[in-house]
Amino acid sequence: MTQPASGESLADLLGGRRGAIEASLPPVAYAIGWGLAGRSILAGVLTALAVGAAVSAWRLRQGDRPRAVLISLLGVCLAALIVLRTGRAVDFFLLQLVTNAASALAWLVSIVIRWPLLGVIVGLALGQKARWRTDPALLRAYSWGSAVWVLQYVTRLAVFLPLYAADRVYALTAARAALTWPLVAACVAVSWWVIRRTLPAGHPGLRHPVEPGATPTTVPP
Repeated sequence: MTQPASGESLADLLGGRRGAIEASLPPVAYAIGWGLAGRSILAGVLTALAVGAAVSAWRLRQGDRPRAVLISLLGVCLAALIVLRTGRAVDFFLLQLVTNAASALAWLVSIVIRWPLLGVIVGLALGQKARWRTDPALLRAYSWGSAVWVLQYVTRLAVFLPLYAADRVYALTAARAALTWPLVAACVAVSWWVIRRTLPAGHPGLRHPVEPGATPTTVPP
């Protein structure tokens, strides 16, 4: 089986581990602040916001897009508002549960309507827009690859929901950290393997959608 992209992996196209690791820092900071201050929600929130702001400032200095940084910081702020409103410490993670459920549904629906989100994301990253949809082999490969991402979000929910229901703040924090970068890395690797296995032999790769009726020609790396 030829590699579906010239010297690239899906991890290269979707981004590295840094973003996933950074996303887990504010929740960890929340749990630490909450615990050290005698289970004070306010202390946990202030610690999470401070760490979130520091991470955002660092990302801006590294040249990250301001919109992406703002969205990430907004997520921390929303989680803080929710837990301050409810007064239940574990509700800092409620937004995470909701977004994972919504993501699982969105990825599943995208497969059903034949616009698999993995294809949409990679297509935009490669500057192809929707040209990949004209290639039945790529459409099928992206659909199977997207199914792996559905399983990622379902896995998180299967772990998070019982811990949330049991008010296990520390356990939920540990699960949040453990299922961020490691699970994303596994998801990227497995979905990349699925795409490679699904594409027929001789397919030129992700960068070269084959028009209907055309004969696939392998593109050398």
